[in-house]
Amino acid sequence: MYKPIHLSPMIPSYNIRETAAFFENLFGFQNGMDSDDYQILYRETFSIHILKAGTDIGQMEFYLEVDAVDPLWDSIKDKLTGIKTRAPFDREYGMREFHIEIPHTNTLLFVGQEIKKHN
Repeated sequence: MYKPIHLSPMIPSYNIRETAAFFENLFGFQNGMDSDDYQILYRETFSIHILKAGTDIGQMEFYLEVDAVDPLWDSIKDKLTGIKTRAPFDREYGMREFHIEIPHTNTLLFVGQEIKKHN
């Protein structure tokens, strides 16, 4: 067997620099590798790879689980002008989450936190 170390999304983008700026400005990722057709961003033990999109890309989605979804939303919502979003809401499967369409991609980002159960 093996021990998984990381699983990193690879997001095709029509504007790599703008997509990278989205993750840097909203979520605090930092540039680790930068070229005209590929960029890798890091935050703690997480990485996101952004690559140049082809002419026909399909929809992509990924989930970022956090420990404080509402404070994160409050800190970024004013920076989302012109970006399609859905404000925080509770899901039937026990998560509170918000959604953001990542700029210059065909990617939907789910950001969520487990709803604490009260006994």
